Amino acid sequence: MPHLGNETLKAELGRASWKLLHTTLARFPESPSADERAALAQYLALFARLYPCGECAGHFQKLLKEYPPQTSGRKAASQWGCFVHNLVNERLGKEVFDCMMVGEAYKCGCAEEDEKGKGKGKKEEKKKRRIAQSVE
Repeated sequence: MPHLGNETLKAELGRASWKLLHTTLARFPESPSADERAALAQYLALFARLYPCGECAGHFQKLLKEYPPQTSGRKAASQWGCFVHNLVNERLGKEVFDCMMVGEAYKCGCAEEDEKGKGKGKKEEKKKRRIAQSVE
């Protein structure tokens, strides 16, 4: 893939990509099958290979080799995603994220979560948005 010369577009793509990855990892099964574990590892490898920014793709591929994805379950996958994101943040001179908050930051609003969260008000939703924005 070619390099992205426009830093604004590169940053925007990065934020959107991290949101997709973190949300995917936050929805990964708690007890995945062998097939689901293999699918996640393959998904991440293909994501790194096909990422539209060649420079970023190369960096992510190196991270995957040095720190293989943790696919044993949702928590392990989410913590791994936060860990590698923080490595990127450190390299770019950005603030690191508290990985203990990653599960709350990337709720997708899916039906399963909606059922668990009934009765929670707008204050809780604002908190989630604020946490998610701090990660970007």
